Amino acid sequence: MGSFVIFGAGGRAGRRAVAEARRRGHQVTAVVRDPSRYDGPADDGVRIAAGDATDAADVAALAAGHDAAINAAAALAPDTFFTSTAHALIKGLRQAGVDRLVTVGLASLLPDSDGVRLLDAPGFPAEFRPFCLGHAAGLEVLRTQAGPLDWLYVSPSGDFDHEGERTGRYEIREHGDPADRISYADFALVLLDEAETPRHRHDHLAVT
Repeated sequence: MGSFVIFGAGGRAGRRAVAEARRRGHQVTAVVRDPSRYDGPADDGVRIAAGDATDAADVAALAAGHDAAINAAAALAPDTFFTSTAHALIKGLRQAGVDRLVTVGLASLLPDSDGVRLLDAPGFPAEFRPFCLGHAAGLEVLRTQAGPLDWLYVSPSGDFDHEGERTGRYEIREHGDPADRISYADFALVLLDEAETPRHRHDHLAVT
């Protein structure tokens, strides 16, 4: 049995990660901005805590004593949210002595079969570009500044199946494909598999 701190535990991906961690018998610190609004799993193995993933001091205090961190925190604004989060996680996890980070990514940053990022493909909706570019900037911080942190950026290869249920299966893909779908519950399998077994790879993993 392990212990995991999950930032953004109140969102769709975060709630499923908490549930999957508890299904496996792990202890969880579920970090949310407002605990009164948390409606995810809440049993004796879940500690619900207020925290800000963009604040290194919060990250350090909340992550201390855990085996790994999962980051599912996201925000539409400001544009700097994902870079601030990446910086805070790198600094805060180092201070806490936590060496493993698995973070939820975005399919639009994946290359298609021609090597073109989905974000840059013709017809990609312009209104989504700022959010996607914010994600990309956060990923670049991990790639260039994470140092010895053992991190992995995990994306659906296409999109989430919002109504999908847990099948207990997933596949790793080399390319992004807008037609691919994965349920949040199956995506949580990947997050926990990777958090449980550090692989010492700094990478962007696509799953469906």
